[in-house]
Amino acid sequence: MLLTPLKTTTLLLLTSLLAACGTSPPRTPDDICGIFREKDDWYDAAKVTQKRWGVPIQVPFAIMYQESGFRQNAKTPRKYLLWIIPWGRVSTAAGYAQAKDEVWGDYQKSTGRNWASRQDFDDAIDFVGWYMDKTASINGVYKYDAYGQYLNYHEGWGGYRNRTYASKAWLLPVAGKVKARSDLYARQYAGCKADLERGFWGRFWRWL
Repeated sequence: MLLTPLKTTTLLLLTSLLAACGTSPPRTPDDICGIFREKDDWYDAAKVTQKRWGVPIQVPFAIMYQESGFRQNAKTPRKYLLWIIPWGRVSTAAGYAQAKDEVWGDYQKSTGRNWASRQDFDDAIDFVGWYMDKTASINGVYKYDAYGQYLNYHEGWGGYRNRTYASKAWLLPVAGKVKARSDLYARQYAGCKADLERGFWGRFWRWL
C-alpha cells in the first residue's frame, strides 16, 4: 500500500507521540479506554494478567490508580527526625502498585519472577493480579469485588481477617472510591473493547 503525503506525515507524528509517552502517567486516568489507546502495551499487559490470574481488567487498574496515580516512581512520604532531617520513608511501598519490600519478595519467590521490577508496568499489574488471586484463595473475596479486594490490598490478608480496617474511618470511603472507579472502568471498557481488539493499526487505518 502506497502512503500519501498526508498519511506519511500523520504516521510520523503518531510515532513521535508514542515515543514521547514513555513511562509518564496516562493523560486520561479517568477513562480506561483513553488509557489503553494511549498505552496499548498496558492493554496487552492487562490482558495477560487477566488470563494468568483470572481477574477482571478494571480492578487492578482501579487499585493502581488509588495507590500511585499510575506513576512509575511513586514512593511514600518521607519521615523526618526533629521535623527537619530526612529519615527514611513512611514505608517501603514503591512503584505503580505501591508494593512493599516484603510482599514484593513473596511475589518474586512465588512466581519465580526474580527479575521483576516495581517500576515496570507489566510486572506491577502482574503483582496486583497475583495478590488478588491470593486474596480470593486466602480470604474468599470475589475477584470482581473491588471494595473487598482493596481492603485486603491495603491491610494485608491477616489485617483483613482481623478487621483492622474497621478502626480506620478514613479507609472505608477510600475503598468505596476504588469500587466506584472499578465500576466506571468496567462500563467504559465494555464500550470500547471491540474497538481495542482491532489493534492499533486497524484503528489507525480506519480513522484515516
